[in-house]
Amino acid sequence: MPEPPSDITWAEAIREYAVYLSIERRAADLSQEAYLRDIQRYVDYMVVSLEKTKPEEASPEEVHRFLQFLTEDCLLSGRSLARNLSAIRSFHRFLYADGFSSHDPTEHISLPRFGRKLPDVLSIPEIEALLEAVDLSHPQGIRNRAMLEVLYGSGLRVSELISLRRSAVYPEEGFLRILGKGGKERLVPISGPGLDWLLRYLREIRLAQAAHPSSEDIVFLNRRGRKLSRVMIFHIVRDLAQAAGLDKAVSPHTFRHSFATHLIEGGADLRAVQEMLGHASITTTELYLHVDREYLREVHALYHPRK
Repeated sequence: MPEPPSDITWAEAIREYAVYLSIERRAADLSQEAYLRDIQRYVDYMVVSLEKTKPEEASPEEVHRFLQFLTEDCLLSGRSLARNLSAIRSFHRFLYADGFSSHDPTEHISLPRFGRKLPDVLSIPEIEALLEAVDLSHPQGIRNRAMLEVLYGSGLRVSELISLRRSAVYPEEGFLRILGKGGKERLVPISGPGLDWLLRYLREIRLAQAAHPSSEDIVFLNRRGRKLSRVMIFHIVRDLAQAAGLDKAVSPHTFRHSFATHLIEGGADLRAVQEMLGHASITTTELYLHVDREYLREVHALYHPRK
């Protein structure tokens, strides 16, 4: 039996799998879209977070790490996690069966039971160190600083940041109009520094930048005048975390978690934080309370006279 073409790239593998779903499986259009969307997120994680450039390099441990990322960082429900694992398993089984890979890393993986704990949260000095690591000597630096200030200043999801529109910025009121999950709109306040950096970027950089017709109202653009991708935001944050000397696993979502945690530690009302984050259920927001309880326990242990 000839050696499998293990040098197939992720992009090539996805194209082959898409043909398989359409021609052999005859999956419905919506099912194909859902599977390919889940696979693309998995591939993005493998490439960006784990630096795996082709399916042959995927191992069971790394698939497990991705499932943990979905649970602990993305806070996916059990049903969504099961759907993602089903898509990944189908993808790798196809690659192995058709000779595009020498192994199936999902063969012995079952749905893990992770605790729904929050990922690392940055302290305020760590936030400041990361922001100060931005190189402001070029236009992209000002854009990057504004993006991170908005992430931390308003607690946005990455998808909400990259889709933010100029027409949805209300500087006089200090609010952003955000289109969140399920097409639900909400008004979110922005911190003073966040608004200052956002306005600086809009006036100094964005106003003079030519935008692609599809992105004319988008706030944050890449050098080609198009909307930024989630993967690019991840790269920017990861590189800045390294430049700042942080030894934590920092992602764009870390800013959202830090935003919520710092508000609750400061005494913010849980319902208000729920509204700002755009959580449909207060139960999701309550996950942040465990961080606050840990903080209170530390304070008690340090300062109570009867240790």
